[in-house]
Amino acid sequence: MRIEGRLTQWDDAKGYGFIAPEGGGAKLFVHAQAFGLRPRRPFVGERLSFVVDQDSRGKPRAVKVKSLEPRAHAASGSAARAGAAAPAVARGSLRRPSTASGAPGAGGLWVIPAFALLVLICHLAWPLPNALWGVYVAMSMATFIVYWGDKRAAASNGWRVAEGTLHGLALACGWPGALLAQQILAHKRAKQAFVRRFWLCVALNLLGFTLIFTPLGGELLRRVA
Repeated sequence: MRIEGRLTQWDDAKGYGFIAPEGGGAKLFVHAQAFGLRPRRPFVGERLSFVVDQDSRGKPRAVKVKSLEPRAHAASGSAARAGAAAPAVARGSLRRPSTASGAPGAGGLWVIPAFALLVLICHLAWPLPNALWGVYVAMSMATFIVYWGDKRAAASNGWRVAEGTLHGLALACGWPGALLAQQILAHKRAKQAFVRRFWLCVALNLLGFTLIFTPLGGELLRRVA
């Protein structure tokens, strides 16, 4: 049964807050994942409908949250909240780099066309297998879909994809799709340890490409041997 209420507290940095049911009663904890995929952030005062569930410790919480606000009202509420938070954000930007600094951010997307240019140059110099492009495209599409599914699972508290699986797909020529998914879906790009391991997989994949498909790799192997 769905219940209606208002968001009375919200911590955007931590991604959780509390909802006061309109019929009275104790406030309910709500996590950002309970809102699912939506184009705007929750804001204090927003009317919501939700389902009451229990967490792993048996405490009640709100899940399957939906906004009851008209689009115009919600947009103005979000703008007001963003305006109020702007000074704090500006101060925070002076104290420390943003979370995207650990990741390449949108600027990291240049790696994809740079790699495509590298493959083209290598193909002109030393003919590469025709299936190579297809492998990277197919694995990238598959990896993007897996990221998308993991994003939906995170929003609905569903079964998550293991990080090792995501890194394995990136290593197996799917890293361009993983990079696109991180930027487009805003998924897995703020976790520093994950991002470092992801770029290690990219580096290993590029090293493997060099060793297998270019004479430079053969020369390097001969020197090592």
